[in-house]
Amino acid sequence: MEPAADRTSPGQPNHDIVARALVAALGDSTAPTHSHTFGVMGTTASITLVGGSSDMMAELVAEAHAMEQRWSRFRSDSEVSRVNWAEGEPVEVSPDTAVLVQGMRAAHAVTRGVYDPTILPTLVRAGYAASRTDPSRTTTLPESARWPGNIDGAIVSGNTVTLPRGTTIDPGGIGKGYAADLLVAAALDAGALGALVELGGDLRIAGESPNGHQWRIGIENPFVPSEHIKIVNLVDGAVATSSRLKKTWTQDGEIRHHLMDSQSGRSLETDIVTVSVIAATATRAEVLTKPGFVWPVDDYLEWLPTVGAAGIVIDSTGLCTESDNWSDYE
Repeated sequence: MEPAADRTSPGQPNHDIVARALVAALGDSTAPTHSHTFGVMGTTASITLVGGSSDMMAELVAEAHAMEQRWSRFRSDSEVSRVNWAEGEPVEVSPDTAVLVQGMRAAHAVTRGVYDPTILPTLVRAGYAASRTDPSRTTTLPESARWPGNIDGAIVSGNTVTLPRGTTIDPGGIGKGYAADLLVAAALDAGALGALVELGGDLRIAGESPNGHQWRIGIENPFVPSEHIKIVNLVDGAVATSSRLKKTWTQDGEIRHHLMDSQSGRSLETDIVTVSVIAATATRAEVLTKPGFVWPVDDYLEWLPTVGAAGIVIDSTGLCTESDNWSDYE
């Protein structure tokens, strides 16, 4: 997770955000609506509150930055970095960090290993050690760090996390979705009637929408970011989009991206450009996008409903293929 400065660019397409709420200007809700866009975790975040307050918004933004401080692999003092450097020793962490590690283990299982949180040593070797938004921050790992690691051997006991020696973890691929889930829950607990939180391509909504009806979510066209290729309607749930067009860099004359092949340890070679998933939580939606870049498209889209999700896959020709249950949300 990377630091990012606050930024708002009205009227300009944001290339970090690939799913966004389409908020009606007029509607049935009489509750005040507050929206704020800011930088965090190396991307652009957006929060919309229905029935909240400016003070509540400030608290949520502060908590998003606190999550980044706890989970960033680019900060030597983060809880994730302390766990990675523990060399097999137990580390006391915050409750949400303990749940994050449990979520990594569960995501590795449900995706049959396609989501691999232990791939960090390979990312570093591939040229993604430094933060893209603050190059002064860089990932450091102990000499014992290796890939593949053993996430199944991770032990979470209360708020204590113990990784097998040599195993290191990267919150990428799950952390932003989990953060969105936590922030929406915090907003509702604080008294908001409804909330939307979007971190990059991971979006979570719950409660009343600004127009008093369902939330309308636009899925970005990866080839024309200012356009939507799909629009879905949700009452409570999440949409996550992963793209191989985001977070690219050049190493040894080759263009690489952050979606790594858990078999080869290299950037995935695939014709798939983006994968979008609808699920109950942003945590789950985010991790379920990963197999869409690896498995045959038909197999992947048949599998998604069996794990409580719907999805679409867009390839390099612009072909958009959807799971049979995607239309349930249109």
